[in-house]
Parts: sequence; C-alpha cells; structure tokens
Amino acid sequence: MRILITNDDGIYSPGIAALAKVASRFGEVRIVAPDVEQSSMGHAVTHSRPLSYRTSPISFEGLDAYRVNGTPADCVAIGTHLWSQTDVVLSGINMGPNLGNSMWHSGTLAAAKQAVLLGIKGIALSTPVGKTEPDFDRLAPYVEEALTLLLATPGLALYNVNFPENPTGIRWTRQSVRLYDGTVVPGVDPLGRKHYWFTVTPLEPAEEGTDRWAVENNFVSITPLRLDLTDEEALKGKE
Repeated sequence: MRILITNDDGIYSPGIAALAKVASRFGEVRIVAPDVEQSSMGHAVTHSRPLSYRTSPISFEGLDAYRVNGTPADCVAIGTHLWSQTDVVLSGINMGPNLGNSMWHSGTLAAAKQAVLLGIKGIALSTPVGKTEPDFDRLAPYVEEALTLLLATPGLALYNVNFPENPTGIRWTRQSVRLYDGTVVPGVDPLGRKHYWFTVTPLEPAEEGTDRWAVENNFVSITPLRLDLTDEEALKGKE
C-alpha cells in the first residue's frame, strides 16, 4: 500500500512524524508537507505563482520526505503527481481538534478532501493541544486501531478522525453543527500597533453521537464525510 502523508502544521510538526511512524506499519510511506504552518488555510489552492518542492531538512527515520511552498491541498496535488498510484492520503496528526464547524476551514481536512477529489481515499487525523504537546506515544495504539479499521474499508471515502487526550475507545459519529460566538478580540503588539484575534467558542453543548461529544467523553471520533453539500430537503419540489 502506498501512503502519502501531509498536514497543515508544516514539515516540522511532531504530529506528522508520529503519524508516519504508525502508518509505516501498513505500507510504503512518503511525506509531502507545507514548508511553513498553514493552519486554518481551508481548501486554498495556489494558482498565481509556481510551486516547488525540496527535500525535508529533518529526517523521518529513512522515509522520503519533502516540503512544498504551498497549502495542504497543494501538497496532495504535487505529492500524488510525483508518486503515481497513491492508495491513500493521511493528513495530520493535527495539533488541535477539527470538530464540528471547524471542518469548514480546516487545512488538515482539506488535504484529505483534495485526495478524494483526485479519486484517492482521504483520512484526516487531529488531537487537542493543551499547555504541552500531545503525548503521541499514548495515542499511537488508537491511531493504529483507527487506521486498521479505515484502511481495510474498501472504496473511495473521506473520514475525519479526532483523538482525545486520553482515549478509552472509538465511536462512529456525525458532525456537530452548532452556532459559534465568532468573537473578535482586539489587542496591541509591543510596537503599539493594533491587532485582532478571532475566536470560535461553541454556544451550545454537543449532542450525544456527535464528534464533539465523543472527544469530550474521551472517545476517538470517526466521522464519515461526503463532498456533496447539496441540501436535499430544500431541493425537493424545486427541480
């Protein structure tokens, strides 16, 4: 099995190294990731300038690894172009959750979506970050269990996987769609210049069976997704 790994945190992220270590148990791994952090980039693709790739400045235990001066979606496009017959694209492990509405702007999930647009199975993987980096060694058995389940599932598919800090099991979930505050917090930098932080805090508790609920209750959340955003109910009777 040919496994292409990318992320939106950049080639230096410990999350991508942790994912590559586990994924290597399932097949041949190659890494193609952004040269700088591209968090919340969404599904942006570069069209106004040429892209290039270089060998990674850090080692990944003998794996081929490259950095691209582009977005996560760019990395998948270039990676699958250079490495023909890729079987699956793994994106992550993201340093921060991608739950509920955050799926709309997640660069991690966008890389997996780009894979599906190219006819390749895409799996996005994320975990929350506290005051310290995630304990990827603790998560490794659950990463392996999730990959064992999803890689064995036949057909073209898109999955969003989120790991809590201390997993106790795995749950299949649906996306938590809730309103967020969207607060803009103003501040001043050391030079006296104004700047702004945009926050997204859920206004309502998560419903049982959703991705947010699962992670809040220490379950690994696996959400099957689709690219078709059509509101079928609204479309009824209008054709």
